Amino acid sequence: MVLNYIWVGFFLVALVVGLGRLMLLGDTQVFTDMVNSTFEMATTGFDISIGLTGVLTLWLGLMKVGERGGAIAVLAKVVRPFFRRLFPGVPADHPAHGSIIMNFAANMLGLDNAATPLGLKAMQELQELNPDKETATDAQIMFLVLNTSGLTIIPISIMTYRAQLGAANPADVFLPILLTTYIATVVALLAVAAVQRIDLIDPVVAGYLLAFTGLAGGMLWYFNGLPPERVQTISSTVASVTLFGVIATFITMALVKRINAYDAFIEGAKEGFSVAIRIVPYLIAILVGIGVFRASGALDYLVNGIGGVFAALGFRTDFVGALPTALMKPLSGSGARGLMVDAMETYGADSFVGRLACVFQGATDTTFYILALYFGSVGVRRTRHAVATGLIADLAGVIAAIAIAYVFFG
Repeated sequence: MVLNYIWVGFFLVALVVGLGRLMLLGDTQVFTDMVNSTFEMATTGFDISIGLTGVLTLWLGLMKVGERGGAIAVLAKVVRPFFRRLFPGVPADHPAHGSIIMNFAANMLGLDNAATPLGLKAMQELQELNPDKETATDAQIMFLVLNTSGLTIIPISIMTYRAQLGAANPADVFLPILLTTYIATVVALLAVAAVQRIDLIDPVVAGYLLAFTGLAGGMLWYFNGLPPERVQTISSTVASVTLFGVIATFITMALVKRINAYDAFIEGAKEGFSVAIRIVPYLIAILVGIGVFRASGALDYLVNGIGGVFAALGFRTDFVGALPTALMKPLSGSGARGLMVDAMETYGADSFVGRLACVFQGATDTTFYILALYFGSVGVRRTRHAVATGLIADLAGVIAAIAIAYVFFG
């Protein structure tokens, strides 16, 4: 229901803004741009869905190999004490625990192509426990909101874009992104836990959180002492080795258990195509709404309005140039990526705005895209508090990004 209001709201706001530009400014092109955006975004949504087919087929197949070989069970056992408290509605031995941790691990390493099919697999497994198939469970909401908070330890793609656009030190946003995304994730956890009455003071939960905080702090200390070029090299290498190591481990464990890995892969891979087709209408719907909203000029007016308010209050406004990336990120990952690149091209990759846009891009994930994609894949229509808590995490990420950028980049 919430997504329905948001989706309709995109069109209504776009209509009002378009009529205003037509009548007050004589802009006869605005409605043409809006109509063109519907076709462009519909094509984009279909291309994304079809493009996911191969990746879904690969990773759902590998997940089946890992499941049959016992690798997923081992992963689930490691995090079971923590997850049992965050996801009290999921049985301790349920395979969803393994899929969730694999999804989180892929996101942390910036492996978007691997994270999406793993996340869809986790949602399917959580849906099996759902008594009301059209209403999101607490476990599904916790999983998705932590997903939208976008905890990323190694932002490989962002550093790559910075290198391509001539940044003197492409990795100088690494530490700010790590700090910002960690804050957003903690806020996401606190927000959902408050609504679902989850005890975060529990010794086990507190212990895991302290361990994660220590790990993040250790990585900050380690990478902060390395030359810039070494940060990017090590980050990319660790991500690639980890990803291939997971594949090799899955296959090796299947062989040790005398499981037919090939047959297991084919069995899991068959699910990939059906999932990709099922998400097409949901993805096109949300992307078309976003496209119309942006083409109407509503996003530009919103950014300028925020800048005017902060200027009137006497605050610094040099962050406003990067705000389009922050405002677009909950709506569209590719749109935010384009705005990030545009900010670096316009202001310079090493400018304050260019760097802040990169931090915005890495701070959180695409809330509405993820909700539409994951809930749509299992047919959930009533999302309950998922949108509200997801946007709270997004807001925390934006505020933290601005504050941290001022600390690091002045």
